Amino acid sequence: MRSGQSSETLKHRALHLLFPAQCLGCAARVQDDGCLCGECWRQTPFVLGLACDACGTPMIGDAADAPQTCDACRAARRPWVQGRAVMLYRDMARKLVLGLKHGDRLDLVPAMAGWMARSARPLLTDHTLVAPVPAHWTRMFRRRYNQAAVLGNALARNVGRPVCPDLLTRLRRTETQDGKSPEARTANLSGAIGVSPRHADRIAGRDVLIVDDVMTTGATFAACAQACLDAGAREVRVIALARVARDG
Repeated sequence: MRSGQSSETLKHRALHLLFPAQCLGCAARVQDDGCLCGECWRQTPFVLGLACDACGTPMIGDAADAPQTCDACRAARRPWVQGRAVMLYRDMARKLVLGLKHGDRLDLVPAMAGWMARSARPLLTDHTLVAPVPAHWTRMFRRRYNQAAVLGNALARNVGRPVCPDLLTRLRRTETQDGKSPEARTANLSGAIGVSPRHADRIAGRDVLIVDDVMTTGATFAACAQACLDAGAREVRVIALARVARDG
């Protein structure tokens, strides 16, 4: 065993000599794979301290005051019971998310899943089933993969929970949500997401953790959560890699 471990360590060191570890954000040399350099870390707005228990938006106050819910989530009456976001969708975080979403940066996934796992652990129960926000097949054809599913699979491995990549399905293609008001986003998704009939038996009485790359108003999460509850899920929680910060 020790010999094997020593051999693997030597291989790891040899690979690093040939291919030095690079920062995920700027490609500068870093100590190990899957890291950000100091400057990129400072430019990445991770959500730390007190945050809304429903959507992950940072709040003024001490972390010891948790749980707290922001005004928007109290007004919206979310169909999920808890939610988290790893970072705010700006600066380096936005660059990383867009790299995964449109730049085929699958090398980012291990680090992103690790960050999400730390945020997700308080949301987990013994009966949690992980499920990504689904993508319509036409978007899958264009992008070749669903970034939410890639993150969901890696997150599930990190936290040791089962995952069902196609638990949820897009029943129809929707317009892009970009530029729409919260009300228009909700209307755009009305009746667009459901639980796949072949997985109906997996969801009854289970807790579900829904995974996505970005949360804006929460309309997509709401549609997914309601579909899970309608199919018999006990409780739904959500986690996004990044949260669009509201002005003010």
